[in-house]
Parts: sequence; structure tokens; C-alpha cells
Amino acid sequence: MNKIKCVLVDDEPLALDVLESYIKRVDGLELTARCDNAMKAFEVLRNQNVDLIFLDIQMPKLNGIDFLKTLQNPPKVIFTTAYRDYAIEAFDLDAVDYLLKPIPFGRFLKALSKAFGQIQSANQNIINNDEYEPYITTDTLIVKSDKKMIKINLKEIIYIESLKDYVIIHLSEKRVVTKQKISFLEQKLMENNFLRIHRSFLVSASKIEAFTPSHIDIHGQQLPIGRSYKSEVGKILGY
Repeated sequence: MNKIKCVLVDDEPLALDVLESYIKRVDGLELTARCDNAMKAFEVLRNQNVDLIFLDIQMPKLNGIDFLKTLQNPPKVIFTTAYRDYAIEAFDLDAVDYLLKPIPFGRFLKALSKAFGQIQSANQNIINNDEYEPYITTDTLIVKSDKKMIKINLKEIIYIESLKDYVIIHLSEKRVVTKQKISFLEQKLMENNFLRIHRSFLVSASKIEAFTPSHIDIHGQQLPIGRSYKSEVGKILGY
């Protein structure tokens, strides 16, 4: 699965910094450009293929709503703004989501999940897959991906990431995308030392490198621990 190419458009440097830090925490995203106004973003879109825009509304010269109206075939758009007043107009323009600043990482992930789902549905090169019930033995997981049956050694799985109706199974050197609910895989893998830390993440407990009450470090990634999972995760990890 190719990474989702995204662009940040916001006239506030701090807002750009926050969103860039969030993007770096999500393995499936690639930041293509940071733009402090809509005109710069227009130039980026004219010269590069972009899948997703994180777009502020109140900006000098041209606001985000008017900018989006100028685009004939726009990428998917998630609005990021401090103003509630434009929500109806934003969704009328088929925005994926409407995030109010300050934006918590969990809310960012929820919007991103919607975007991934829409992009995957629209792009048959990313995924073309029928749902298939995984088969699990004592050391192997078999899933259907891109019309093939993929055999995965359970010891190679680092973590599993939920993206709406799909999951990304992160291995040390590759990723496997399959149409499946993460809750279903959780039930199948709970006896194989896997730990649900967030509604979007199921991790191999043996691969955890470090942890705090709010996140875990695993294979160079920092993943959040969801509020409703903190108690159970704390009992298992011992914090």
C-alpha cells in the first residue's frame, strides 16, 4: 500500500508544527508540503499528486472555503480551524471532516480514518479486496490481500492499525492491507500475546520497546494509549 500524500495549509506556524508532528506519528502518511497560504498550496497541487489536504479556513488573501471552490478535481480535504461557523458549508463541499483547534491526536486519527477509507474506496490501485475471515494457527495468520492469500508468521507482526473497514498489518519490512475489523483480529489474537491499546491499534506486547501511561514506543513508532484502554493496559504493562 502506497503512503497517502498530504499537504498542510495554514497561516499559523504553530498549527503547522502540531499537524506535522501528528503526521510523523502515522506510518501511512507522507507530508508533501507545508503552505502558509492558499496560493502556495495551489502551486503545489498544480505540480504534484496529492491525496489529502489539511486546510485552515481563516487565511489572508484567500480563505480555505473559497480556495477549495476553485479546485476542479480537489483531493480529499480535512478542515482544521478555530471557527465553528463554516462547518455546514465545509461539508457541503464534501469535506472528509471538520476539526476544531486545538486538535487532539485522537480526533486527528478519527478524521484520518475517514480519509483513508474514502481514498481506498476511490483508488483501486491501493486496495481491491473482498472480506475474508482470517485463518489462525498457533504461529500463523492467513489473510486475503489484493486477491491473494497471504501467510504471515505471528512473530513477525509488530502492530495492527485500523482504518475504518480495513486493517494494516505492520511487519518489520512490509505492510499487508486486508478488509477486516480490528476487533475481530483482537479476538483471534488475544491468546497470542497481542494487546489492544487504542481503538485503532493492536500491538504485539513482546515488541513494545518503552511505554508511559499515555503512549507506547514500538519499532520506531509512538502509538497512543486510548483513554478507555488505559486501565487494562496499565495492569498488563505494570505502570
